[in-house]
Amino acid sequence: MANLRFATHRHWSYFMAKMSLKDQLLKAGVVDKKRVKKVNKEVYKANKETRTTVNEAKLAAEAKRQQQIERDKELNRERQLVVEQKAQQAQIRQLVEMNQIIGKGELSYNFEDESTIHRVDVDALQQRQLANGLLAIARLEQRYYIVPAVVADKIAERDASVIRVRNVVEMEQEDADDPYADYKIPDDLMW
Repeated sequence: MANLRFATHRHWSYFMAKMSLKDQLLKAGVVDKKRVKKVNKEVYKANKETRTTVNEAKLAAEAKRQQQIERDKELNRERQLVVEQKAQQAQIRQLVEMNQIIGKGELSYNFEDESTIHRVDVDALQQRQLANGLLAIARLEQRYYIVPAVVADKIAERDASVIRVRNVVEMEQEDADDPYADYKIPDDLMW
């Protein structure tokens, strides 16, 4: 009989170990079913609130991560813009320095830049070419350079503010009824 009691006890402890604490307390009569339902309901609410808090935390973390990605993209765009501007300035500098025409200084060509009159020394041919739009004046680091109009157009594509003088000569259309059509005014007429 002692063996039977030991076997029953061993079997009982094995059976009890497989049961949950709730079932063990119900079987032992420590709690009733009403109390178990109430506790289950409270546990469910607590788990639901925890899941909601976890979901909110995940959403907040995701939103913060998206904001960081956008901020990084904006910083990269700004950096890229600075790099492009530096490359553009280097191209302009190279165009001006390689294509500058050095004036011989016999005459001076006066022009206005930022409401101030400036002067560049040129010869007679360069003066006519500046007036006719074949040459232009570019400003680079407080210095003025004479460059061909073709180069000035390339510079203006990159940064129009560098070109300070670029005369454009418009071809005058002759009027059929003009009584002075036969009397042409020479281009080199000095007043």
